[in-house]
Amino acid sequence: MSFSARLNAFEGPLDLLMHLIEKNKVDIYDIPISDITDQYLEYLNEMEEADPDVMSEFLVMAATLLDIKARMLLPKEVDEEGNEEDPRAELVEKLLEYKLYKYMSIELKDKEINASKMVYRQADIPEEVSKYEAPIDLDAFLGDLTLRKLKEVFDDVIARSNEKINVQAVQYGTLKREEIKIADRIDFLRTRVSNGGRCSFRELLEEHRTKMNVIVTFMAVLELMKAGELSAVQDEKNNDIILCAAE
Repeated sequence: MSFSARLNAFEGPLDLLMHLIEKNKVDIYDIPISDITDQYLEYLNEMEEADPDVMSEFLVMAATLLDIKARMLLPKEVDEEGNEEDPRAELVEKLLEYKLYKYMSIELKDKEINASKMVYRQADIPEEVSKYEAPIDLDAFLGDLTLRKLKEVFDDVIARSNEKINVQAVQYGTLKREEIKIADRIDFLRTRVSNGGRCSFRELLEEHRTKMNVIVTFMAVLELMKAGELSAVQDEKNNDIILCAAE
């Protein structure tokens, strides 16, 4: 069970010490221990009779101050590194810690008071806004695998496709326009990676020899990635890009 010692306006002996230090406007790192001790004892003597349990904590501090005062009159002790030890150091550390927590409690109290003045209204977000899902960031979704690597494979396949087209144009003359729907390619990709299926991105593009087919397939891959249905990972063994269903 916690215990809080309160003597008149002071909550604990450290609070009384801080009052005396601020009242005398002295440096907390160089406390005139003799003067502060005398004032501390004088303040206790002027107090009305209080509960012994409450007074005991203040009396322990009085004994500590008297001990420090006596040690200040003796030759200063030296630590292992040859530096003089200040008998007030431990007390100063406690006072600084107390001061920090005291200011923090004041800040928290102010925040509590300010928070009590706030009134929150119920959310009335339109249904269209609440159902909105931000588009997936492809760079974040792919991780180390960047769109640049996908584009490198695409450009390479397109270049080979152009060579094939030129050969066909020489041999057969006029080329017929091929009609390809991106929706069909999306359905094809969904089936390809369903039930844990995986496929090589390069091999997928090379399966379709015409330039238009390669472009539409590439667009279908990007659309499924954007929708979060398709995932791409780098195969460390052969440096290939593998497509699979996103988790």
